[in-house]
Amino acid sequence: MLSLLELSVLAICCVSLVSAKWANSPPMPVMPMVSLEESNAPVTSRNGTVLPPYNTTFTFQQLIDHNNPSLGTFTQRYWHTYEFYEPGGLIVLATPGESNAAPFATYITNITIIGQIAQQENGAAIILEHRFYGLSNPFPNLSVESLRVHTIQQAIDDLEYFAQNVVLPMPNGGNLKPSTTPWILVGASYSGALTSWTMVDKPRLFAAGYASSAVVEAIFDFWQYFEPERSFMAANCSADIKAVVSHIDKVFTGTNQTAIQEIKESFGMGDMTHLDDVAGSLRENLWDWQGLSLSGGAGGIFFQFCDALEVKNGVNAPASGWGVDHALSAWSLFWTEKYLASICGDETAEDCLGTYNTSQSQWTNTTIDNANRSCTCTEVGFLQESAPPADSTLVSRLIQPGYDLRQCQQMFPEAFPQPPNVQTARTNKLYDGWNVTVSNLFFANGERDPWRYSTVSAPGVILQSTPSQPIAVGEGYHCADLLTAEGTANPSVLAVQQLGLASMKSWIAAWKA
Repeated sequence: MLSLLELSVLAICCVSLVSAKWANSPPMPVMPMVSLEESNAPVTSRNGTVLPPYNTTFTFQQLIDHNNPSLGTFTQRYWHTYEFYEPGGLIVLATPGESNAAPFATYITNITIIGQIAQQENGAAIILEHRFYGLSNPFPNLSVESLRVHTIQQAIDDLEYFAQNVVLPMPNGGNLKPSTTPWILVGASYSGALTSWTMVDKPRLFAAGYASSAVVEAIFDFWQYFEPERSFMAANCSADIKAVVSHIDKVFTGTNQTAIQEIKESFGMGDMTHLDDVAGSLRENLWDWQGLSLSGGAGGIFFQFCDALEVKNGVNAPASGWGVDHALSAWSLFWTEKYLASICGDETAEDCLGTYNTSQSQWTNTTIDNANRSCTCTEVGFLQESAPPADSTLVSRLIQPGYDLRQCQQMFPEAFPQPPNVQTARTNKLYDGWNVTVSNLFFANGERDPWRYSTVSAPGVILQSTPSQPIAVGEGYHCADLLTAEGTANPSVLAVQQLGLASMKSWIAAWKA
């Protein structure tokens, strides 16, 4: 068990919110990572039993295809502790979703809401690796064959099959099934949506659910990803970003080849063939917003970017910004001196940020543990593009849905000879999206979350918070309420966590086998 002092230290040093991704590719809706130095140390339970370290990997034989069990099983990894368990306690199950789950082993501790629920309810905690991520793969590669069983429904069925059949590595671990023991499903971001979708699809399986920053509504052209950022970033930074982007769009859609080349070279992208690749690459600085945290303070890379644009000779720009002349040169200097090498290393800009060369390894590499080969191509979309013409935009108008959707064709040319038809309407109909009404499901969201517009707290969504399905909103960024450190840093996030814990306590007290 971690003390309050240890949790306060963690608030300072260990939050990282974005998993690795290809350059010039949208970040996925993933849970934040949080590290723990002693994750490989033995753990002692409440009764003094010495337990395996938190990072001990366990395995489960999961069905390859729930519609055809005759195909057999694959090895699915999970991490587990019964540090807080007492007879009669519950099981807390979570999956990080679209990522290798090994770095999330620390989620079974009380540095997260998952461990806090287990601690409060005398329960055991589990992190289950999602199919097709990390080393939990039905097939030995991520070729087009994988797409057939890489679906939301298969992932939902995985959770059910695991809960009904796993023999947990703990006393009486083969008898703690959802019919006799309350199981709570917890998720965040995509896996938060998966929590909601699972409770819609399997209404009697889990006793309760906790969904943080849950992207429940599948949206094809998700330009609203940048709206919380535009609203909450400093006004001068927003003004200058828009001014630079507008200027670049004007030059790139014009005929002055000298001016075009000057902009490309100023950003270290003189060798780039396609102008939309140049413009699209500048989203990298905007995507850093997803990596911010309240406990991390003002030192994040996004704030460094805004300071580079807005602080001139020690003076801050007014709310209207310095204007395009200064902002363009400041942005290009920041990009070339502090950013480009960090994302591209020794690669040329064309090899690193270009998206048209179909022979590049990012399109042809089908080895496992490649989280970028995601299911957004078929079921959820979430393409992060420029705003509609009537709205101001932080992203170049050259970046339209077809730009990112084309990348699906390049990963899976056999499946998509034409741009895929992303079935967002079907997904929202099957799993209720913004219209979800499920008992014992807690939604937690953040005002500054770039994914907020796909959650039940999106502006304009009329879903009401109720005692059986509470909706709580704090001041945090993406999935802030998941992390104990974020509640320590901010009272509004702490209030969300406390309401979530109180809801779990009430629902579990009323639960009957």
